[in-house]
Amino acid sequence: MVGYPIDKIYEEAGFIAYYFHWPHDEIMLMEHRERRKWCEEISRINRNMNEEKPANNPFDVFNKR
Repeated sequence: MVGYPIDKIYEEAGFIAYYFHWPHDEIMLMEHRERRKWCEEISRINRNMNEEKPANNPFDVFNKR
């Protein structure tokens, strides 16, 4: 069985921690899908806040526009 890449887990955890300031243990206990959902939500918030600026948002790690 192949697991989810550890570098992606840390990328998601760092992204959530940076924006929401949630503790490491709480983020790491989340299911993968829940972490991804929070990353998508943070990216959506950033897009909405920056919609008057260029669409190139360096924090939109999932590149959804």
